[in-house]
Amino acid sequence: MDSVAFGLLSVVAFVLLVFFTIVYLAGRYKRCPSDQILVVYGRVEKGRSSRCLHGGGTLVWPLIQDYSFLSLTPLTINIPLQGALSLQNIRINVPSTFTVGISTDAEIMTNAAERLLHLAPTDIEAMAKEIIFGQLRLTVASLTIEQINQDRESFLESVRKNVEPELNKIGLYLINVNITDITDESDYIESIGKKAASEALNRAKVDVADQEKMGAIGEADAYRERDIRVAENVAQAEKGRKKAEADQRIYVHGREAEAVDGENTAKAEIANSNAALAIKEAEARQRAEVARREAQAEIQKAQYLAEQERLTAEEVVREEIELRKIEIAAEAEAERIRRVARGDADAILMKFEAEADGIRKLLESKASGYASLVASCEGDTRAAATLLMIEKMEELVGKQVEAISNMKIDKITVWDSGGGDGSGSSTANFVSNLIKSVPPLQDLSSMVGLELPDFLGKMADDKAKVLGEGAPAKAAAGKAKPKASKS
Repeated sequence: MDSVAFGLLSVVAFVLLVFFTIVYLAGRYKRCPSDQILVVYGRVEKGRSSRCLHGGGTLVWPLIQDYSFLSLTPLTINIPLQGALSLQNIRINVPSTFTVGISTDAEIMTNAAERLLHLAPTDIEAMAKEIIFGQLRLTVASLTIEQINQDRESFLESVRKNVEPELNKIGLYLINVNITDITDESDYIESIGKKAASEALNRAKVDVADQEKMGAIGEADAYRERDIRVAENVAQAEKGRKKAEADQRIYVHGREAEAVDGENTAKAEIANSNAALAIKEAEARQRAEVARREAQAEIQKAQYLAEQERLTAEEVVREEIELRKIEIAAEAEAERIRRVARGDADAILMKFEAEADGIRKLLESKASGYASLVASCEGDTRAAATLLMIEKMEELVGKQVEAISNMKIDKITVWDSGGGDGSGSSTANFVSNLIKSVPPLQDLSSMVGLELPDFLGKMADDKAKVLGEGAPAKAAAGKAKPKASKS
């Protein structure tokens, strides 16, 4: 029982799958109206950018293909051409109306799919207008005013020959050209008209004179004919006896004439019948041409709507792609900034960690060295500090010497009075006081709380120790006359 139910469920599922597949494929089958062109793009035939259909339908595969429509509705473009230069270097105005539309020819239809798909009708009209303006100016420049004004059929044919190939390049073809009026600023065309009117008037006058002459000649001929008829009547009176024979001959000829008249009547009826048939055929061709033009108009309308939809879809896709590009670029820039910031933070962290590790190792080394130094001094920290101070003694002495050497003394004037009180000369006292102004080593050591050992010496309180044993002699010598000393 369970296997039967499972089989039924499998059959139902298969039928539903087939049904939905058919419905989906039916939804992807696109039909082309008669007034539009179906353009399938995406993955189509190799070497082609799109596939165009006019009428019928095709299956548009999902994901790999898409579709749009080109409208066949004609476009009426007004071309107010002003000041176009003709072959005679005369500027003329050629206002005209052009009717263009998308062609159903395979090659031109492909050009339209490549260049006009998703374009608005105003854009298509502007593009065609530029082409028509240029080619119409080129056509006017290759013709004289007489050729343009008098032979309009040849002028329109030249315009079509120049304009239509250029329109075919973008997928359009020329349906109709209507030249409303041709004028010029120099009134050359009006002068031509006046000349033609004068020539026609002169020809009319000549024709009137010719007719009057022919009338006079005819009148003279009538008089002459009257005289001839009178003479003939006189002659006929004399020929009365021959009248019967003449009547007999006339009767015979009359019978023959009736036969000829019957034949001519039959021929006339045949000609009338042929004329009526030709008229009916012309009317039928006219109705067929009208129907064909109406069908082309409907097709062009459909192509216009399809082209409008295709252009809208293409613009939406283009905008979505641009938006996605901007989002991807913004995400990439943000990720780059985050990674650069993480790299900078890691580098700063590693730098500070390395500096901290170096400082720690330096302090550990100093602590170990200080511990060894205190241990070598048998635990006497004062002695250890003294040893450290002795190591810096050379540097301190060097700083003292540098302090004196960097003193900038331009000139010193000392008035020496001889030092009569036995304290020595003023010059000696100046130099002594100058040296005393530099802090001695004992004072520097006491400033930092250290006491130098005795073998480095002590400061003497007696001035005699500073001046030396020769001070009394120098003091006696100082009683001499004061003198100026320069150094």
